[in-house]
This record gives sequence, C-alpha cells and structure tokens, in this order.
Amino acid sequence: MPARSHSLHTSRREPGRGGDDHGWARGRKFSSEDLQLMVLALLRDGASHGYELIKALGERSQGYYTPSPGMIYPTLTWLEEAGYATAQSEGSRKRYALTAAGLDHLASHEARVALLLAKLAHVGRKMAWIRRAMEAGEPELDAEGADRQTGWTPEYVAAHMALREALLLRGGAAPAEQRRIAAILARATRAIEAPGTDEAAP
Repeated sequence: MPARSHSLHTSRREPGRGGDDHGWARGRKFSSEDLQLMVLALLRDGASHGYELIKALGERSQGYYTPSPGMIYPTLTWLEEAGYATAQSEGSRKRYALTAAGLDHLASHEARVALLLAKLAHVGRKMAWIRRAMEAGEPELDAEGADRQTGWTPEYVAAHMALREALLLRGGAAPAEQRRIAAILARATRAIEAPGTDEAAP
C-alpha cells in the first residue's frame, strides 16, 4: 500500500505557538507524527514487540514519556499499512520490523528524528535532576566534572538557569528591547551550533 503523506512539524517551534521549554505544544508531549518517527527510529535498532517499544520510550525519558497501548498499537498499524513496517505474528503478539520504505522515510526526516530523540533524552536527564533536587541530594561527578546521572556539568546547569531567569524578568520588555535580546540569542545559538568556537560569525 502506498505511504500516506503527512505534513511533519518543523524542527524548531514556529513563532507565536505556545509550548513548554522542551518545544512541545501545551497539552501534549508528542504529536502522532512524532510518535511514528520515534517508533521507526527504534525499529531501525531492531525488530520489537509493541510492549518493548513502550518500554524503550519510557526508559529513554526516565519515565516522562510512556505511551499507552492505545497510542502505540494504532501507530504500529498505521506504519504497517503505510508500508514502513512489517508485522510477524508470534503467538498472540506481533513483532514489528522496519522496511526499506520505512528506512527511506526516516532518512528523509533525519533532522527531525535527531531532534525528537534529543528532546526525549534531555527530558529524561531533567527528570533525574529534578528528582535529586527534591531529595536535596548532591550530584556525583565523574572524572570530567559532569553529573553521572544527567551528564550535565554544574556550570552548564547554572548558565541554563541564569538565562531562563533573565528572560523571565524581561518578558514584558518593549519591542526594541525584545529585538535586542533576540539578536543576542541568535548569535549565541550560532555559536552553540558551531562546536569549538566561542563566538559566532556576525
């Protein structure tokens, strides 16, 4: 059966759209298209049963995102009908595997898939950080000075929190000031996306 077409979300949040600080729309964590791509990415690592896929998503996010069977199985059915996955019956269960068409579909959305998996891993690390903070525990650092649970250094966490607070305090700034802040953030983003440099090109 030919694959159905979908209009996937852009890799960055569209201006003016509400969302949390992970870039997800308020009221939901992932769209149906997001879930389809993440399931295909997991199937790229090997054939799986639906329950194994649910467990894998939960483990990657440290429990933050664990789709219900009512979400995962319709997704798998859609992927099978679209020709992106095959299903092999094993008793009362089915084992799903990626097809060549599914691999091509993943490749055509590779940037989006990478961002989704990065968000999933990020929120998992954040959940671990929050749990420890609520327990008033101190991070255990590795040889490079990073938290063994999250991989974050104390400097990274402090800078991230300082930026969020600075933006919060300037949420009601005048348009000219907002544009000045936006230009600063754009330069910082370019620098972050260019590893090995401290400053981004103007």
